[in-house]
Amino acid sequence: MCGIAGVFDSRGRRAIDRDLVDRMSSSLHHRGPDAGGVHHEPGVALAHRRLSIIDLSTGQQPLYNEDGSVTVVFNGEIYNFQELVKELAACGHSFRTRSDTEVIVHGWEQWGASCVTRFRGMFAFALWDRNSETLFLARDRLGVKPLYYAQLPDGQWIFGSELKALLIHPGLHRVIDPIAVEEYFAYGYVPEPRSIFKGVYKLSPGCTLTLKRGNPAPNPVEYWDVPFKVGAAPSEREAEEELIGRLRESVKLRLISEVPLGAFLSGGVDSSGVVAMMSELSADPVVTCSISFGDPAYNESAYARTVADRYRTRHHVEQVDPDDFSLVDRLAALYDEPYADSSAIPTYRVCELARKTVTVALSGDGGDESFGGYRRYRWHLNEERVRSLLPLGLRRPVFGLAGWLYPKADWAPRVFRAKSTLEALARDSVEAYFHSVSQLHDGMRRKLFSERFRSELQGYAAIEVLKRHAARAPSDHPLSLIQYLDLKTYLVGDINTKVDRASMAHSLEVREPLMDHPLVEWLSNLPPEFKLRNGEGKRLLKKALEPYLPPEILYRPKMGFAVPLARWFRGPLREPVRKAVLGPVLADTGWLDPRYLRRLVDDHQSGVRDYSTPLWALLMFESFLRNVAGAAGAPAGDRAVAGA
Repeated sequence: MCGIAGVFDSRGRRAIDRDLVDRMSSSLHHRGPDAGGVHHEPGVALAHRRLSIIDLSTGQQPLYNEDGSVTVVFNGEIYNFQELVKELAACGHSFRTRSDTEVIVHGWEQWGASCVTRFRGMFAFALWDRNSETLFLARDRLGVKPLYYAQLPDGQWIFGSELKALLIHPGLHRVIDPIAVEEYFAYGYVPEPRSIFKGVYKLSPGCTLTLKRGNPAPNPVEYWDVPFKVGAAPSEREAEEELIGRLRESVKLRLISEVPLGAFLSGGVDSSGVVAMMSELSADPVVTCSISFGDPAYNESAYARTVADRYRTRHHVEQVDPDDFSLVDRLAALYDEPYADSSAIPTYRVCELARKTVTVALSGDGGDESFGGYRRYRWHLNEERVRSLLPLGLRRPVFGLAGWLYPKADWAPRVFRAKSTLEALARDSVEAYFHSVSQLHDGMRRKLFSERFRSELQGYAAIEVLKRHAARAPSDHPLSLIQYLDLKTYLVGDINTKVDRASMAHSLEVREPLMDHPLVEWLSNLPPEFKLRNGEGKRLLKKALEPYLPPEILYRPKMGFAVPLARWFRGPLREPVRKAVLGPVLADTGWLDPRYLRRLVDDHQSGVRDYSTPLWALLMFESFLRNVAGAAGAPAGDRAVAGA
């Protein structure tokens, strides 16, 4: 696993400051502490930081083809590189290393831009072809590895694995995009392709960007999408058997390593299934890592221990301090953009634990999206059954009025909280799902934002992100549609971002067998009822794993990787959250209504309402402004806010 960065002059061959490129590279040192390299020539520079995993002796980057005309810097792993080496060697290409990186330069020579369709793995890379004066950027199909880019006013393009590398460049203006702020407070992250700063973009998953000197600025080109095309279905028994075969193959590919390798083990179905497959494939005991919480409401360590004992793994457990909030400011610097998933804290800690014993760890990420595991999927399908009984034109006024009249009862058991259900029935499918995944729903964001900020949005609403993807969705089945939306947004912007930054902060490579793209394609094409039936999510995975895992692992309620925010904000973080949310940093933006901010803090800390989710989002936004955007103490002319 590595970090990449670079500069490309699209208008000519102007000299590029070598010291600047070195500083961009140094900002990514944590991603690759083992080695660094730079390719530097008039008009282009490519930088690389290396975390050595495969071919420790000869896999240094930048890496070149035979005559040095093609250069690549690469972050990730191409798991099918050994078969590609054979295929490319048969076509006459000569290999000098045993590294998976080298198949990229020869793949480009052989297949051009379509080479990415041959790669099976997680990757973000930049390839320079001197003969055609082309810089080619690519990102893996499911967005496991990140890649930011921007075009500067002088015609230069800059790119990097993390936003911090781009922020080194003095030609990049740190102007926060109001639309990104609206999206952040809706989703808890800034969805692709936007970033928090105007003019800076994330290359979307499954896309490439081809920059040619002298040509106009191009648009990214998509080379892959999740199919969701249900055809002739196998029997469930046949599907269970095939799933185990595919899962075993995916895990086996991810065991290729020349450094110590292990796995995260939470005690949930996904990570437990991965560990079961690893144990079958490994001659030595698997190294597993878990964290525990003092609060039993959040503690899964006993379940992890059950799996570890069954497979005799070398199990490592550390208890996380229930008041482990020392990372608040560290997270802002780590993620570069405002990021509001509080499970980033335990994720950071489990990566920290794993790095003590291994350099590579397999995880169970991606299982909920492909197997239908989220609780919100069940709720959405139940609501869809009711929505299907009446046309939207009738539902909207009837249920909308009923929802408006019904009292709010967040304190009550879910069955009595009819207000949100009535409101959901008044919406169309995408509106309803957007509401269920929103950190702050539409009504809260209207109250949160100042009149000035709402005018800057010019009517834009964050639901447009889901609407854009829904318009391209290959299936209109209620479950398949929301799985598709999560694969395009939540998986990439939240889950993959969280794991990439937390693991790279500790120079740890994480591999995700459940995000193997042939497996994801196959699962998407199975009937939806194989995944969710009678309120039971992950049906196919659980049935397939019954010979490998006990019922108390497979069929227990889902817990998640949560932290006790509500208690923190009424207890040990009472004053820090009040100081941050009501302090000068947020106030100076002019974007947020100070009366509503005070109401959120007062009502939460008095116990009237649980506003821990919006308060955490505000806390992370304030920390971002101070630690990344430079809002606190910066001269007024340098403030990184639109219009400031």
